[in-house]
Amino acid sequence: MTRLRIESFAVSLDGYGAGPEQSRDNPMGRNGMSLHGWAFATRTFRKMFGHEGGSTGEDDRIAKRGFESIGAWIMGRNMFTHERGDWFDPDWKGWWGDEPPYHCDVYVLTHHPRPALEHGGTTFHFVTDGIRDALDRARESAKGKDIRLGGGTKTLRAYLSAGLVDEAHFAISPVLLGRGEAVWTGLDLPGLGYTIKETTVTDLATHIRLQRE
Repeated sequence: MTRLRIESFAVSLDGYGAGPEQSRDNPMGRNGMSLHGWAFATRTFRKMFGHEGGSTGEDDRIAKRGFESIGAWIMGRNMFTHERGDWFDPDWKGWWGDEPPYHCDVYVLTHHPRPALEHGGTTFHFVTDGIRDALDRARESAKGKDIRLGGGTKTLRAYLSAGLVDEAHFAISPVLLGRGEAVWTGLDLPGLGYTIKETTVTDLATHIRLQRE
């Protein structure tokens, strides 16, 4: 059965999934990249960005598991672009350069229509009819595999609040952001049916895996 999964979503110790003042030059907001120190050190993520080496311990095992049996992605517009409002930069194809790491259909939530974009082995579909429509379309594309839910924080919260996420991995990073996009505020996770399935502590993060019963 196709599941909707959150994987490797990094959260600061004070509960933020991105820093303030996001921009084209600072896509994760001020100090936001510090959330992902655990991931960037792994062999899985280094290989994804064309680099050699990297750690092969628990952080890498968890990062690698997040890409297994994924047949489609869903993400918010902010994960695809720095733009707000109408699309104005036809040459923008995402933050990831010539070869996006997805290699499957990706459904981007937006209020502004745009034709599908095929880029580097990934097809981006721009969905204007809401989170459930994106999920239905992604489930069809996944063909029995799972769907991975990317950021940003608002997108993640929308799917959690609707009880549509089946399993969620959060990496709690030992950093403080002070301000930014709060992940947990107002979310009654037990009330939504989520329980803690697994906890793994490494030198760089505390990994929490939730499951919806």
